[in-house]
Amino acid sequence: MKLVKLSALFPVLSACLALLLSPAASAQVPASPSPAPLLTLEQLPRPSGPPPDRALVVPSQVLRWREEAKALEHGANGMPRDPAAAAALYCRASRYGDAESQYSLAWMLSHDRGIARNDAEAAHLFAAAAEQGIAQAERMLAAMGGTPMGEPPPCLRPPEADVPPHKPVVAAQKPGGKSPVLARAQDWPALPPPPQAPAAIVDFVQQVAPEYRLSPALVLAVMGTESNFDPAALSPKNAQGLMQLMPDTARRFKVSRLTDPTQNIRGGMAYLRWLLAYFEGDVALALAGYNAGERAVERYRGVPPYAETRAYVRRILGQLGWRGFHPFDAQATPASPQLPLLRKGP
Repeated sequence: MKLVKLSALFPVLSACLALLLSPAASAQVPASPSPAPLLTLEQLPRPSGPPPDRALVVPSQVLRWREEAKALEHGANGMPRDPAAAAALYCRASRYGDAESQYSLAWMLSHDRGIARNDAEAAHLFAAAAEQGIAQAERMLAAMGGTPMGEPPPCLRPPEADVPPHKPVVAAQKPGGKSPVLARAQDWPALPPPPQAPAAIVDFVQQVAPEYRLSPALVLAVMGTESNFDPAALSPKNAQGLMQLMPDTARRFKVSRLTDPTQNIRGGMAYLRWLLAYFEGDVALALAGYNAGERAVERYRGVPPYAETRAYVRRILGQLGWRGFHPFDAQATPASPQLPLLRKGP
């Protein structure tokens, strides 16, 4: 077989190389697609709130949002991987108090997981999840420096249906400057007591509640939800007695013996009267303050994004026939300085 000299191949190789490097050849090579820009959380669709008589969507719907978000985040269960769509669903579930969604969205925001990084919003979401008992969220928050700064993000603001009406109802004064009495009593007609409420407790509340400018129905609804009328009730967080007072709250309202049913009920009534004055008669905000603390209500500009608190408020409002306002005693305390923001809504 006749061998070809290597030098004879040089012209052929040079011609091929020139062809590859020519502008025409370069134009035929498709350019690599540029990466899609990351979406910021503000660009995600904002979910609309439920109808005014449904401040909560049903828990099963929140769970579906979370599970669909997980599938979209990881491209699982036959779903395409779509981090932006996942973040939108996590955001929607977070507004309704889903702690796992709050943590997952915070993780995406703090690790560039398909959406633009935003440590400030991530810190707020980690904080909300930590306040609901997710230990990993607490550790992440500590690693980010602790207390979040600035306003909470839209994904933690109350749904639009949570915006309270604007008209307050103030307790009227009896003639002669005597103790205030309930104004607009027709807004709070007598309601039957909870069937499990002991008669002695019902009688006591009906006699004493007017001293605190409170409807007995409101007091009994709170008591039944808090302790189911068990004087010895003790929560894992050390809330005690019929009205489930925390030791700090008991000290605020001069309760010396939390285990004494009379003192416990009076302390709970004093706190409810204070909260109604602080939030100018808004029952939902007062109930949220009783469950989660008034500072949490102010920080989140409404019922906080905690599943427990939202369910608590909804349950009691349902027992009260969805009465949104209660007469209040303006002398109990000045109104919250955050009320204009609370009324402005999300």
